[in-house]
Amino acid sequence: MSEDGIQKAATLMLALGEDGAAEVMKHLGPREVQKIGAAMAAIGAIPHEAIAKVLEEFRSEADLSSSVGLDSDEYIRNVLTKALGDDKASSLLNRILGGKDASGIESLKWMDSASVAELIKNEHPQIIATILVHLESDQASEILNHFSERLRNDAVLRIATLDGIQPTALRELNDVLTKLLTGNESLKKKSIGGVRAAAEILNFMSGENEASIMENLRKYDGDMAEKIMDEMFVFDNILEIDDRGIQLLLREVQSDSLIIALKGANADMREKIFKNMSQRAAEMMREDLESKGPVRLSEVEAQQKQILLIVRRLADEGQIMLGAKGEDSYV
Repeated sequence: MSEDGIQKAATLMLALGEDGAAEVMKHLGPREVQKIGAAMAAIGAIPHEAIAKVLEEFRSEADLSSSVGLDSDEYIRNVLTKALGDDKASSLLNRILGGKDASGIESLKWMDSASVAELIKNEHPQIIATILVHLESDQASEILNHFSERLRNDAVLRIATLDGIQPTALRELNDVLTKLLTGNESLKKKSIGGVRAAAEILNFMSGENEASIMENLRKYDGDMAEKIMDEMFVFDNILEIDDRGIQLLLREVQSDSLIIALKGANADMREKIFKNMSQRAAEMMREDLESKGPVRLSEVEAQQKQILLIVRRLADEGQIMLGAKGEDSYV
């Protein structure tokens, strides 16, 4: 979800009222709730015009005379408690509104990445790797960005070479973090980690950090590093998406974001995008690209990764198909 999307969602939640917002948030994941909840906490008084615009986009109705943004802490507390229950809401509210740290991997999913990094950075790298593979890939990537280069490289290497964890080991980790995943000795080893997990986390890393990690992985095991690269979905892989998929993607991407992303794209990629636009839209995009001044590589990479997030969401929803080494695969 883009920053603009998060702000609109937060405005909508504040406009819906506690019960309506709670019902919507029941269907969101931890990362979505955290981002929207944090945005709700940061919003002050909202102009009626802004509320009307958001409600029109979502085709909803709201009472424009409601005092949105007033006493938002109490409002958010009530909404999240109704949506998530006392335990989950409490751990999330502690991160958004301030309070005690939460612990346990399930609780880590509701924490901001900087706080998680601070909490686990002094643990053994193997424990850190085990924790990270239980989190969403984008959150794990953000956490790694808060580590030193040495710790970041070590953790990803251990993720890539991790092939599972015994339920008894999970329970021991549960004791350290107070609440992890339930284990059962009669169950087979849980399949986690490995090349695919490392690749998915690296997809969300900045270009500089990704390069450093890959260099470290190549030194350790060149074949494994190549396998990880094969599993990674990078911006150039968008060329593999069929025209219908590109058209779906373009509906989700903001024009400003696309322009910056295409500044670092090759001619084939640009033509792939242009041919799936209307003639008028393609001409305007070409003109905007030509008139756009120099853009930092870091900005280009950031926008490309935001677009890749949308690609992965559409693939997860089954709306588009991604090709991998000659095979059709969903991610």
